[in-house]
Amino acid sequence: MPRLYVPARLESGAELTLPEGSARHLTRVLRLGPGAPLVLFDGEGAEAGARLVEAARKQTRVRVEAVWPGRFESPLAVHLGQAISKGDRMDYAIQKAVELGVAAITPLYTPRGDVRLKGEREAKKLAHWQAVAASACEQCGRATLPPVHPPQRLGDWLEARDEPLRLMLHPATGSALAAAEAPATAALLIGPEGGLSAEDVAAAEAARFAPLTLGPRILRTETAPVAALALLQYCFGDL
Repeated sequence: MPRLYVPARLESGAELTLPEGSARHLTRVLRLGPGAPLVLFDGEGAEAGARLVEAARKQTRVRVEAVWPGRFESPLAVHLGQAISKGDRMDYAIQKAVELGVAAITPLYTPRGDVRLKGEREAKKLAHWQAVAASACEQCGRATLPPVHPPQRLGDWLEARDEPLRLMLHPATGSALAAAEAPATAALLIGPEGGLSAEDVAAAEAARFAPLTLGPRILRTETAPVAALALLQYCFGDL
């Protein structure tokens, strides 16, 4: 059954006009017509059963039949600070992080990172990344859409962190994840393709980030959050 993100309040009996992208997917790709069932979610934790009532060229409308709370949020809320990478690598990191239950993502500018976004280009990229997160929620069953925050400098992101568990991936000095009391929130820092610099590591340690290694092999910047989030969810979450 199709599952779609609709940024609107879900109320039983209400009729909603679907966004253009979702409407096109239902009517042109899946070729569904009036009466077809589907599931909606609002990104704020609510899901709804609905049916298509109109599938016209100009608009596609659905009627909400029942609303219920989403069920698949992790007990561990991880804020991922991910150094921005080129091409579709950032898309992959965001997609998989959402599937693994991340609570929020902040793209980071780091000294060794070679991606710099400004003005309209940054705004377009941010909207694209949020759409990637929404698509991942549609696939994995989450009803809460993790925010992808505007890109920040690494230092600014570090200064704002107050999670009780703060980790950075850094194989040169890292240690294995030690058993600890399960936290409710955590922050995870992933560096760029060239790795975190000595200055980055010092700044993170000053912000009470502990270095973490995932073994002897060096992971790509888009692979590292997948492995680290899986480990955190296994130790403290719901894997």
